[in-house]
Amino acid sequence: MFPGQGAYLPAVLARLAVDEPLVEEVLRPLDATAVRLGRSAPSRFLLDERAPALSELVDEAPADLHTALFAAEMVLFRLLTERHKLCPDVLLGHSFGELVALTAAGVYEPAEGMALVAARDEAFATRPPERGGMLALAMSASRAEGLLVGLGEWEVTLAADNSPRQCVVSGPAEPLDRVRRAAGAIGVGVTELRVPYAFHHRMLADVAGDFTRRATALRAGPARRLLHSAILGRRVDDTDAVADLVAAHLVRPTRFTDAVRLLHAQGVEVFVECGPRGTLSDLVTATVPGVRVIAPLRRRVGGPELAESLSGLTPSLRTTSTPRTTSAPHVPPTPAVPPAPPESASPPAEETPSGAEALADRRAVVAMLRTMYAAALGYPPEVLTDDADLEADLGVDSIKQTELFARAATRLGRTLPADGSRLTSYTTLDALAGLLSTLPADGTRAGVPA
Repeated sequence: MFPGQGAYLPAVLARLAVDEPLVEEVLRPLDATAVRLGRSAPSRFLLDERAPALSELVDEAPADLHTALFAAEMVLFRLLTERHKLCPDVLLGHSFGELVALTAAGVYEPAEGMALVAARDEAFATRPPERGGMLALAMSASRAEGLLVGLGEWEVTLAADNSPRQCVVSGPAEPLDRVRRAAGAIGVGVTELRVPYAFHHRMLADVAGDFTRRATALRAGPARRLLHSAILGRRVDDTDAVADLVAAHLVRPTRFTDAVRLLHAQGVEVFVECGPRGTLSDLVTATVPGVRVIAPLRRRVGGPELAESLSGLTPSLRTTSTPRTTSAPHVPPTPAVPPAPPESASPPAEETPSGAEALADRRAVVAMLRTMYAAALGYPPEVLTDDADLEADLGVDSIKQTELFARAATRLGRTLPADGSRLTSYTTLDALAGLLSTLPADGTRAGVPA
């Protein structure tokens, strides 16, 4: 499974590159292609611990974000298929991930795939659409469509059917705001996605037309691997289907739920996410409980950890039968974030460890962080698991993360360096607990890992 735009984690390949020479071997030509196309080398974002956060790239350099996503997913695909000898029965992309899946399936060579991604950005620059937005709703797609009909909001449409209890709608700002208020009034969780346009909406028709024209100039061949499109709802195995997918990519909804159910009905029992974070894996679990899902890059890992996450997969993926057809969608599904309580909210004092003894007990520090973050964010504590990604899984922006971490450091008697700490590299409670243990006690100075 190839995820969409939210699947970015700064320096996600840094540890893998130390153990796996194939990482830099794959990145080297992709860097050269990106630079030739006027983009930054993707290795800057995937290997450098000082790489910008997702929010920074969304706001300031979306084209570089897209090439970094493409490169990260292609590197992982090569590692899975060449280094670990996995043989996937079928490939499935989610929105932007469909373009990566086309390349992984052999429709485009890697350099052409990178050019396809660049052509998409060039189409937006040439035909800038009206501003719009997207909302993630904690409800099924059918209920959401019923809500839109009931409200008479014809300009807002379904963009992504992500799971039985999560979908995304898109449209112009004003009607989208009315939908947001109506959904909130009936108790439906709503999250506004950080996007400038109404993706998977007819507002992008001119962009889609320009993208299609540019894509026809690229060399495309038949798919060498079975590829199912969640946008088309069918197999992609010839040039006509590729053209249809490129044309539909920006204006038609992604129906990921239907695709996952169809693949599962055809015998697929293991779903492997071929990209950073674990968003699609969580959606699969919500759609067909009981199947095995694996997100090898849910966090930064080294070679041995990647191998361990794939334990037992090679025989099963070599011997399962090949399904015959399928379909799926985009827009990084962002869970609904409940309203935060007043800033003064704080966890009970008796649950707060302090001093060196507390920091030596990493589990106690994680428990303290869980209680404190849950109170400040308005989440039930059980939602804040040790490995839940604060930004990708829980929607906590970098400013709020910095504020909460500073509060935790103060409570534990730690001193942040004058230039602060780079929290974008520490995205889970467990990682933050480890970072806290490196901070100097009050009255001392020490460096903090980048």
